[in-house]
Amino acid sequence: MEKQINQKQRFSESFEQYSDALFRHAIFRVSNRQVAIDLVQDAYTKTWIQITRGEVIENFQAYLYHVLNNLIIDFYRKKKSISLDGLAENGFDPVVSGSEEIIAVSEKEQVMKYLEKFEESDRAVVVMRYIDGLPVKHIAKVLGETENAISVRLHRLVKKMQKYFSQ
Repeated sequence: MEKQINQKQRFSESFEQYSDALFRHAIFRVSNRQVAIDLVQDAYTKTWIQITRGEVIENFQAYLYHVLNNLIIDFYRKKKSISLDGLAENGFDPVVSGSEEIIAVSEKEQVMKYLEKFEESDRAVVVMRYIDGLPVKHIAKVLGETENAISVRLHRLVKKMQKYFSQ
């Protein structure tokens, strides 16, 4: 019983900590504010249901991103015509900071257009790492891959982007 109370408290705290980042992640991936809001709400709802069923969640951030990622995949299956150009038209400005920043403000539109050429799974990795600021460990857990595989993918994708933008 005490674990359940602790899980419910941690769930509430996770809403305060991660809801904005989850929303940014969703809107960047689906380019629609209302859909992004709905997807994040669905992710929290599904997580709450799992908690009430007695599941113990060790890492709420990774778990929520995993659930959200699955919901986004389902969304893509239902609707194929999703474009990152909608972000630029709507004035969306992703939050990136620190030494890991790869997107300069002046190059944002070019990067978004270039990202459209990536497979959805690769685009998701780039967004999670450089827009959402998730560590490789969490991305690996969300996508069900090894940390090494994610690191290699990121390295290759960044190299592709650097090569593209150096031309």
